[in-house]
Amino acid sequence: MRILVVDDEIVNARNVADELRDAGHDTVHVGGGAEAIERLGREPFEAVITDLRMKPPDGLAVLAEARKRRPGIVVLLMTAYAHLETCRQAFKLGAYDYVAKEGDFTSELALLIGRAANERGLREENRRLSGTVEGLKRGLVSVIGDAPAIRDARALAEKVAVTDFTVLLRGESGTGKDLFARAIHFSSPRAGGPWVKVNCGALPEPLLESELFGHEKGAFTGAVRQKRGRFEDADHGTLFLDEIGELPVALQSKLLQVIEEKTFTRVGGNQPVTVDVRILAATNRDLEAMTRERTFRDDLFYRLNVFPIVLPPLRDRPGDVLPLAHQILARHGATADKLTPEAARAIETHRYPGNVRELEHALERALILAGADPIGVEHLPFGAAAEEAARGGVPSLPPEGLSLEAVEKTLILQALERARGNKSQAARLLGLTRRTLYSRMEKHGLRRPGEADEEGGEEGAT
Repeated sequence: MRILVVDDEIVNARNVADELRDAGHDTVHVGGGAEAIERLGREPFEAVITDLRMKPPDGLAVLAEARKRRPGIVVLLMTAYAHLETCRQAFKLGAYDYVAKEGDFTSELALLIGRAANERGLREENRRLSGTVEGLKRGLVSVIGDAPAIRDARALAEKVAVTDFTVLLRGESGTGKDLFARAIHFSSPRAGGPWVKVNCGALPEPLLESELFGHEKGAFTGAVRQKRGRFEDADHGTLFLDEIGELPVALQSKLLQVIEEKTFTRVGGNQPVTVDVRILAATNRDLEAMTRERTFRDDLFYRLNVFPIVLPPLRDRPGDVLPLAHQILARHGATADKLTPEAARAIETHRYPGNVRELEHALERALILAGADPIGVEHLPFGAAAEEAARGGVPSLPPEGLSLEAVEKTLILQALERARGNKSQAARLLGLTRRTLYSRMEKHGLRRPGEADEEGGEEGAT
C-alpha cells in the first residue's frame, strides 16, 4: 500500500515510515497536519497513519480531509492520550482503528495495515467479480449483429477490452460508438471501477476544462470551492471522451499530458494530480484531415489512435436491421410481432442516414403512436416512402440527397440477404440476369472477378 505517515515528532514519523517500508509498503512521512493535507490534495494514498494530538490541523482534521478526498482510504490514528470521546469522534469520521503510542506500537501498526490491505484486496476482488457479472450483461455480448464488418469490430473490441490500451472508435453519427465504449469498459478488468463519459462538443472551452480537470477555489468567478474533475471521478476506471474531434486546440496539449504522464493540474492550481484512468475516445470527424489543417494535434492523434475500431453504417449491414429492431422493442417491453409484416419490410429496406440511432428513435416514436395496436407502416416516419415503393412507385429523393452507387450496393446486399446467398434468386429479386448481378457485385467489391459460381449452371442463365 502507499501510505502517508503524519507526526509533528518528525523522528517518530520517520521511524514508522521506515518500519512499514521494511514490511513492503511505499511510504511518505511529513511533520504536520498542514503538510499532510497538502500532500493528500496532489498525491494518491491508500492509507494514512496520523498522530492525533498535533497543533491545528490535528489528526482529526487530517482524518476528515483524507476521507473527503478518498472515501475508501484507510486511516489509522496514533495517540498517547486515548480519550473515549475522542476515539468515538474518530470512528464517526471513518477511522479504521487507533494505536496507543507505547511499547512496540510500530509492530501493531504494521499488523493493522496488513489486515486493512487484505480486506481491501477482498473488496476489490468482490468488486471485480461483480463487474465481470455485470459485464456479461452490459459488455460485448450485448452488441448485436452478424454482418462481417460488425463481427470484425466486435472481435477487435474483445481483444482490446482485456488490455489497458487507448481505443479510438470511429464511424458515422449513430453507429453505436457509445454502446461499444460501454461494452469495452464492462468487458475489461476495470468493469468494477467507475465509468465516466464526457461529450467534448457539449460545453464551451472554459467550462470543458473545468469539467475535465476540476478547479481550485477562487480559480474564476463563481468558483467558491474546490471541484474534482471527470478525470479524478474516473480514477481506477474508464473515461470516455465522446466527440473528441470537437476538443479545443488549447485543451489538446493538456489531454496529451494526462495520457502520457497520468498527471494534470486543476484550473487555477499548480500542484500535480495523479490518476489511473483508461481513455476511450470516439469521433465521426476526419481527424487525419484535421491534423493537416492544424485544428487537431498530430501527436495527440497518434496517442489516441493506438487501437482504432471502425463501426460500419447501418446501410452496410442490412441483415442486422430486424434483429436490432427486435432488441429495441424488447427493451420497451414489446415483442417482435408488434410489427406488422409491412412495417417490418419498411424497417428492413430503409437506408438509415442516421444509422442505429435513427432506427431507435423511429421505433420509440412508432410505439407511442401505435399504443396498444400493432406498429404499421403509417406509424413510421419513413413509412410513406416505403408504401410508395411497395406499390411499385419510385420513392422521392430525400432532402439530404443520396448516392446511387450506395443505393445499388445496399439493394444488392439486401437481395443477397433475403435470398440467403443464392445468386440466382437474388438476381430475380432485382430483375437482373445473373451475369449482370455478378458484374455489379464486382463493381462494388462484393465479388472477385472470375470467382467461381458456387451455384453451378451457365452464368448467363437466370
